[in-house]
Amino acid sequence: MHIIIWEYQVKTEKQSEFEAVYSPNGAWAELFKKSAGFLNTELLRDEKHTQSYLTIDRWRSKEDYEIFQSQWEKEYKALDIQCEGLTECESLIGNFGNHAVIF
Repeated sequence: MHIIIWEYQVKTEKQSEFEAVYSPNGAWAELFKKSAGFLNTELLRDEKHTQSYLTIDRWRSKEDYEIFQSQWEKEYKALDIQCEGLTECESLIGNFGNHAVIF
């Protein structure tokens, strides 16, 4: 499995719109669903800092995600531009693969 985590600081007046677009049934998930390798998306909101959100996107493999990126690059960029006004900032937390960590 390949997991991608993003953090967003959302504009107060844009929270409802942000939640609709980034939800598991929103525009991003609908675009991702065009790939057979996409598994799901989670949208999490911080309980204390309610403008702070995380998205967790799960893919079958890193290769599936890379294939999606190459096949749907134009649509991805267009949606990204469309969503720019929803946030104050966004940060990629990281890409996490199947490498097991054993304690």
